[in-house]
Amino acid sequence: MSSTGFLSALAEDRVIAVVRAPEIPDAAALCDALRAGGIRWIEFTRTTPGLAAHLRRAVAGAEPGEAERVGAGTVMTGEQARELIDAGARYLVTPGCRPAVARVASEAGVPVVMGALTPTEVGTALDLDAAAVKIFPARAHGPRYFRDLAGPFPGVPLVASGGVNAENAADFLAAGAHAVCAGSEVVPPAVVAAGDWPEITRRARHFTAAVARPAEG
Repeated sequence: MSSTGFLSALAEDRVIAVVRAPEIPDAAALCDALRAGGIRWIEFTRTTPGLAAHLRRAVAGAEPGEAERVGAGTVMTGEQARELIDAGARYLVTPGCRPAVARVASEAGVPVVMGALTPTEVGTALDLDAAAVKIFPARAHGPRYFRDLAGPFPGVPLVASGGVNAENAADFLAAGAHAVCAGSEVVPPAVVAAGDWPEITRRARHFTAAVARPAEG
């Protein structure tokens, strides 16, 4: 998927579930549970052991259009990027500016959401041709920071990650975020490890309903 196509598709949903768990009994079933709750974008992170195998299962169990929304996060090196792209990741997410990851992804035609916090880091991420810039941790400055960044970086797609929850997600989006990341509130590690898919669906529905509500103030 091209960067333009990636951003257009992400704008339709505006929520990425970020999965960090000690184990995942069935990655495909987890994805189905999230989709049933309205979250179609899933980022599996490298903090979960055996990530490549989980990616393969998640992509193999998805319809073509949904497979495009399965990605890998916490990618730090070019070697990791190659492994995860080979395993089926359709986009990559980094916690900071990682030139080696950007090079590998560019060669493979895979979009990268590059992590940043300061304006200097946002500029570096853009220099590395990031499809979008993940502001992490978003809790550090709150939704207002996204409005501030829009001044020097108009039109840059920013993704809010870290500290985003059902209470503030709509505020981040109203402040200009292209999308938000839903973490442990939607996919608690223990619930994922237990394979409690109905609970995951319930949490996803709660989060997406909150995103649809008007922002405060």
